[in-house]
Amino acid sequence: MNNSIPLAERVRPETLDDLVGQEHLTGKGSILRSSIEQGRVPSMILWGPPGVGKTTIANIIAHTLQVPYFQLSAISSGVKEVREVIEEAKQHKGTILFIDEIHRFNKGQQDALLGAVEKGIITLIGATTENPSFEVNSALLSRCQVYVLKALQEKDLVKLLKQTIEKDEDLKTKNIELKETEALINISGGDGRKLLNLFDLVIQTQLLESSKLSKSSALAITNALVMQVAQKKIALYDKQGEQHYDIISAFIKSMRGSDPNGAMYWLARMIEGGEDVKFIARRMLIFASEDIGNANPNALLLANATFDAVSKIGYPESRIILSQCVTYLASSAKSNAAVTTIAAAQSAVQQYGDLPVPLHIRNAPTKLMKDMDYGKGYQYSHLGEGNFIEQEYLPEKIAGSKFYDPGNNARENELRKFLKEKWKGKYGY
Repeated sequence: MNNSIPLAERVRPETLDDLVGQEHLTGKGSILRSSIEQGRVPSMILWGPPGVGKTTIANIIAHTLQVPYFQLSAISSGVKEVREVIEEAKQHKGTILFIDEIHRFNKGQQDALLGAVEKGIITLIGATTENPSFEVNSALLSRCQVYVLKALQEKDLVKLLKQTIEKDEDLKTKNIELKETEALINISGGDGRKLLNLFDLVIQTQLLESSKLSKSSALAITNALVMQVAQKKIALYDKQGEQHYDIISAFIKSMRGSDPNGAMYWLARMIEGGEDVKFIARRMLIFASEDIGNANPNALLLANATFDAVSKIGYPESRIILSQCVTYLASSAKSNAAVTTIAAAQSAVQQYGDLPVPLHIRNAPTKLMKDMDYGKGYQYSHLGEGNFIEQEYLPEKIAGSKFYDPGNNARENELRKFLKEKWKGKYGY
């Protein structure tokens, strides 16, 4: 056993049955699993946070289908390497090309893939932590299925730890007692690779410090031990590493907590680390709707203007624009109603399925549709007093359902008052 190989790599699954998490994609009867089992895998983009199985799924697909497999990293590869793989793939049917961090390919590099993907010369599997709608050009995106991977949950991480202890050739020879897992799970943040690498570090540290113990003595893994080891491992900001995600998390949470000082510190850490200004601005743009919304609609306007501005202006001047926007967002009234509202509406769709559109608000462009009472009874709102006429807009089965609950802040209280006056108590306003 070569212990120089990272633990996460040593225990990387080779079959879907060994994969932990992502049941919505790879569980029994799921869409991706069915495609793999049928041997008809489309080109795809695997989008999700780090350490949740993107590379592993690509490896499993290649291993299961027994086809030629090439792996490139967008950080170190370019058009030359892509073309070399495509030429090789012309000699081997069903070749899979896996590109890690495909969002780091520029437009020209992505365009080099188009023809080969369209003609079926290669099956492309791209992995990205960034929203592919922003980072993958539309022509390539339209030729790929996008599968969204989720952060691993606590039960997944615990299962991964236990599975690793049982299966790793090195660890299963040691008497490891997993007494507590909370610290491991909290520090890993849903990242399986980070979890296993920290776990390995804790074990190796414990082995060194316990060299005098007998072989029968248990290696007890506790929260205190994990924290002690983790605190010794102090890392500088790395825009391509684990702290990239920890610091953007701290940045967002500081703004959410209305602390411009904390937010500014984490912004400075990213700036000093050379973080992509568009990455920072994009997160702020999302935050403006997710955490502020209609509590202050100007936040979205400023965040959008910030994204546009820093897309044109690089460092060092863009730091001033970012600073202005951060202090504004952190100091703004907060509301997550935009998130809870769409979540509630989506939940209703998932629960009740495709309910029919009420006849009175259906479109009726033809005589047949009018004869079928499409549009019958619809009242044009602008003909009513105050441009309002009460009528039902939801399907009959969920009529009267309330999805939007305005936040408790000055601006949304005005919206609540408006809705209450119009609907006269309906929906609980």
